[in-house]
Amino acid sequence: MAGRVEGKVALVTGAASGLGKAAARMLAREGARVVVTDRNEAGAKEVAGTMGEAARAYKLDVTQEADWVRVVDDTLATFGRLDVVVNNAGIGVAKDIESISLEEWRVVHAVNLDGVFLGCKHAIRGMRQCGAKGSIINISSVAGLVGVENLPAYCSSKGGVRLLSKSVALHCARKGYGIRCNSVHPTFIETPMVDGLASMMGGMEAGKARLARMIPLGHIGEPDDIAYAVLYLASDESKLMTGSEFVVDGGTTAM
Repeated sequence: MAGRVEGKVALVTGAASGLGKAAARMLAREGARVVVTDRNEAGAKEVAGTMGEAARAYKLDVTQEADWVRVVDDTLATFGRLDVVVNNAGIGVAKDIESISLEEWRVVHAVNLDGVFLGCKHAIRGMRQCGAKGSIINISSVAGLVGVENLPAYCSSKGGVRLLSKSVALHCARKGYGIRCNSVHPTFIETPMVDGLASMMGGMEAGKARLARMIPLGHIGEPDDIAYAVLYLASDESKLMTGSEFVVDGGTTAM
């Protein structure tokens, strides 16, 4: 029985750990050939090494357009196509609006928003070049839907990802490219980023317990909870979905 993304080629950013790692592995398990990218080249190679011949690893700083040009061109040269791009790489700074510096603000937006802009731009280029009817999947956050008092830069950047995704979706639809673009909005998930946030809340165990209490279902999510959403959006099962928000938040935004 063929996998849900059999024959597709997917590129995932920030794939050395966390959500990107989970998404890359699930896409490979379901039949895709996967381009594993990260600023951490050693980490990307380690992840790709567990996926066999179906994977390739590249160093990719999502804020650098030259990196995007090189990796997309190499992907097309190696695999002959590009069907899925998962713009997952992201960072956060837990400081309120009075405490965060302009430099910190700009760094967060460079990775979380500029990186997604470049990812969408070069995803479209690569997909059109090979004639793919592709899917662009942008990882936003519940913080792109509701405010968090001590994450102004993160909220701003993730909110930008939400509306950028809608603009890209409409552009591609009106141009008749057959390329879809959607955003995914996770709550707190067991990742290094959430570990860092929890550790600032009275210690790792106590911090995670506090975060879990903020989610109506009562527990922090697992990376595969988001990877399954990515898999659906990458597959042809979601062929009518574009410009949509896929919210995986345990009821957080229902309150």
